[in-house]
Amino acid sequence: MARTRVLILGGGYVGLYTALTLLRKARDRVEVTVLDRRPYMTYAPFLPEAAAGSIEPRHAVVPLRRELEGARILQGRATAIDHAGRTVTAATDLGEEFTVEYDEVVVALGAVSRTLPIPGLAEFGMGFKYVEEAISLRNRVLGRIARAATTTDPAQRRRLLTFVFVGGGFAGCEAFAETEDMAKAALRYYPELSGEDLNFVMVEAAPRILPEMGPEMGEYTRVELERRGMRVLLETRLEGCVDGRIELSNGERFEADTVVWTAGVKPSPVLAASDLPLGPRGHVSAAATLQVVDADGVPVPGAWAAGDCAQVPNLVEGEGDWCAPSAQHAVRQAKHLGRNLAAHLSGAPLAEYRHRHLGLVASLGLNKGVASVMGVKLRGWPAWVMHRTYHLLAIPTFNRKARVALDWTAAVFFRRDLVSMGRLHEPRRAFQEAARS
Repeated sequence: MARTRVLILGGGYVGLYTALTLLRKARDRVEVTVLDRRPYMTYAPFLPEAAAGSIEPRHAVVPLRRELEGARILQGRATAIDHAGRTVTAATDLGEEFTVEYDEVVVALGAVSRTLPIPGLAEFGMGFKYVEEAISLRNRVLGRIARAATTTDPAQRRRLLTFVFVGGGFAGCEAFAETEDMAKAALRYYPELSGEDLNFVMVEAAPRILPEMGPEMGEYTRVELERRGMRVLLETRLEGCVDGRIELSNGERFEADTVVWTAGVKPSPVLAASDLPLGPRGHVSAAATLQVVDADGVPVPGAWAAGDCAQVPNLVEGEGDWCAPSAQHAVRQAKHLGRNLAAHLSGAPLAEYRHRHLGLVASLGLNKGVASVMGVKLRGWPAWVMHRTYHLLAIPTFNRKARVALDWTAAVFFRRDLVSMGRLHEPRRAFQEAARS
């Protein structure tokens, strides 16, 4: 009997866990293909620690080919979805186009950074969604500290040591706090500099940060960050950053050499180039069974969706109309989708997705954090321990759990590595200079 061709678009949380579940439940009935531009799944909660040098960046990613034995892995990006014709058009980084046919498609494209048309942002800013961006931020911060220690120009030093983070959500607060913690740790090797020379600025348009954790924990986090000498500007917008000239809505003007954008996400733009039904904000419309549905709630045959790119009803009372775009939901939705798809192929009934959010944890640097888990609120060291414990259990595969645990264990006996490898992003520069000389 011919196997059902299942195409999974995206190799993130949803793509990886759906494929793993489907291969376990229906391996003999399916041909699983995973299409993603990157050959690995990124465990996003560990990006701040990777940027801060607390863990090896490679340990924050899970190689798809290694973990999805029995699945076909295609490295490329989807450019159009023709569900009526059961085909997806994709392109490689080399510019080659190809078409993939399928019987069932799982839309797991996730989200991309939601940017605004701010002058200079596209040219000067950097994001914080992928491991390469975390590595780049780490090298940039350490590199700017090294340059600031060697300059005698006060204005240049001030610019080099000013780091602006736009967005006070989870990703923004963790990246902001972890990076500052790393920068202060690095100063022990630079007697020319002091902690007062560092200028970390967070810009947030809303009246509070960490809105996901409620006003009490958000206010605690703001006070804690400002106690450490960091500036948190609420109800303030970035209005320009051309060539590092920062312009804020509160009238402030200053120069910075680093701007990190963490101000929200939006569904993958590929969805707009598809014939799948979309919600008002560009998400794929899905039922609680994780089947794609049309405007009348009727399932679209052969289409499934979950994660940040999908609008999934929240059937747990008190949590709102739709599931929040979080890793906690994405992982559980993916496993549920895999089970439902396997059941669908065998003619069994489908189950609805229900999950009560367990809570949230955030790291604010070594031994510092905030947590709100099942109604219990923790701060400082206990929250930091809970953060590490939860994410060590949550990161996929025993291989990655062991490697991260070893990173943390080594940090107990050795200080974290604070070497900048800024030239990593220009690997041919030394050779080109030698060739010209």
